[in-house]
Amino acid sequence: MILQKNQIRLLLILIGIILFLPFLGAAPLFDWDEINFAESAREMLLTGNYSRVQINFQPFWEKPPLFFWMQALSMKLFGINEYAARFPNAVFGIITMLTLFEMGRKLRDNRFGFIWAMCMAGSFLPLVYFKSGIIDPVFNYFIFVSVWFIAKTVQLYKTKQATKQALFAGIFIGLAILTKGPVGLLLAGLTVSVFWIYNRFKAIVSFKNLLVFGFSALLLTMAWFGPETIQHGPWFLNEFITYQIRLFSTPDAGHAQPIYYHFVVVLIGCFPMSVIGIKALFSRVKIQSNNPNFIVWMRILLGVVLILFSLVTTKIVHYSSMAYLPLSALAAMSIEYCIETKSSWKLSRIVFLLLVGLPLGLAIFLIPIVGMHTEALIPFIKDAFVIENLKASISWNYFDFIPGIIWISGLFIGAYVLYKKQFQRAFIVLFSGCILSTGIFLMSFPKRIAGYTQQAAVNFYSDLKGKDVYVETLRFKSFAQYFYFQKEGFSKLEHENCKDVKGYYHIDALRSWYLNGEIDKPVYFVVKSIHVHEYSNYKELEKIEEKNGFVLLRRYPKK
Repeated sequence: MILQKNQIRLLLILIGIILFLPFLGAAPLFDWDEINFAESAREMLLTGNYSRVQINFQPFWEKPPLFFWMQALSMKLFGINEYAARFPNAVFGIITMLTLFEMGRKLRDNRFGFIWAMCMAGSFLPLVYFKSGIIDPVFNYFIFVSVWFIAKTVQLYKTKQATKQALFAGIFIGLAILTKGPVGLLLAGLTVSVFWIYNRFKAIVSFKNLLVFGFSALLLTMAWFGPETIQHGPWFLNEFITYQIRLFSTPDAGHAQPIYYHFVVVLIGCFPMSVIGIKALFSRVKIQSNNPNFIVWMRILLGVVLILFSLVTTKIVHYSSMAYLPLSALAAMSIEYCIETKSSWKLSRIVFLLLVGLPLGLAIFLIPIVGMHTEALIPFIKDAFVIENLKASISWNYFDFIPGIIWISGLFIGAYVLYKKQFQRAFIVLFSGCILSTGIFLMSFPKRIAGYTQQAAVNFYSDLKGKDVYVETLRFKSFAQYFYFQKEGFSKLEHENCKDVKGYYHIDALRSWYLNGEIDKPVYFVVKSIHVHEYSNYKELEKIEEKNGFVLLRRYPKK
């Protein structure tokens, strides 16, 4: 039975609901990004200040406000919790599936659109990211839709319809800028520039449509950047730009990875669409479509993302997540080409499929074994903090092997069916195995992982919620103390004692006051056990509790 487009839309919505909405709140938010963003949204609700992003009730210049508005609205609906923080991305997971279907339908037909949507939804990292509370799924969506309209503008060059496409392209790049900043314009601009070079510097867009694109993007972004600058001066913009330059030029601690880092992340993390998409990336895959250059656009966008973020000195796993969308398009083209032409997969490609897919499957399978025998790892670990983390009492059982078994079974069955040249069945098996395995994995594994890495600290903060005290960390950066303690703002004394020698807010100045100053109520500190000895000279500090590498200290005000 052939489904009609409205039936496919409803089916995709149903699939998206099943894949993305359940168990969003199963695990605590992870430091730093998830809690950082959720806390900024919570502070918006608490202060009623929606025009400026804050963290710990101080201006936060690293991100514009659009995503935080979405999270704040979600918290209005569901309360201040993990589910609400992750809900916007789950919704955008469904929207992304529907959008890819519409794009694929317009490029070719309903089948291609459905395949494209399922390539994106049926690969490991995209599934994980649509159930997270980070900003990238929304940001990437706006950039990709803008590139789609840019490609349409170029395709319709010198026609009246091109102006409308340029307008939409500018609107969506404006939304991307309001989500995460000008890197959205950078990615789109580099993609267009490379396409222009590919076309041997021939004109690809009229000056009029370039103005339409620029004006619509500028008008939308200035709706927030303009009032912000008028109200508070250029300080925010200066800090924002300085931060972006530092991010691109200076590696953050722990994030100075090798130059090939993002290539490995995308290849292994986006299985199976990564291996499938390689055929359309490097081979002459041709499928009949309404825009023959679309495959070129996707190759260029994928290359721009991977190369740009490989050159950036700070390398974090989600920086290359924009690559997932063009990669899903290339995977869909490869699948359509294989089904249509019945072209065979060489044995070497099938072996490569196994080599790429097996490490992640084995990792998922081995995690419960490691969890059941953490004591066996301790003699091989030199980090005392990690050793204490591993002493957490986390329950694992034999049902936890199911995700790994499903992944590995689906991988080998899919490879065998590919070898038998039953392409459609093979792709169904590979993506279904990934969906089932990842879905079960996300139900409980992140919660258990958090149990080792941060749950003890989160429990300390949560237990203090509602009490008239101060809460802060010592010697490590975190945002969890604000969100899980649900800090209600700065006291008068905090305001008076949070400035550095130059008169600017600085967390170290505030910590110094908490430790040494004339406080008016108890202060609770969370510090890692490996650093607690550094505070042994502070006679007013009292050790309250120690658990899994974290220590809770307390200081009372002087009587």
